Amino acid sequence: MPSSVIRRFDYDANARRLDIEFVTGRIYSYHSVPARIVAAMRAAGSKGRFFNQRIRDHFAFTRSG
Repeated sequence: MPSSVIRRFDYDANARRLDIEFVTGRIYSYHSVPARIVAAMRAAGSKGRFFNQRIRDHFAFTRSG
């Protein structure tokens, strides 16, 4: 998963929580994210662009890092 802004991401389907670690080391948990959005992110050519268009500013989040 090469990305210039996202180091890695994990999805907890039961909690519908998407955890994203950015290259800065910051970790954010996005809540109530549907599995179809995560599947589309996995398939996206640009994870950063997908994040900016479909996740950022669309889901509540908490910062943990």
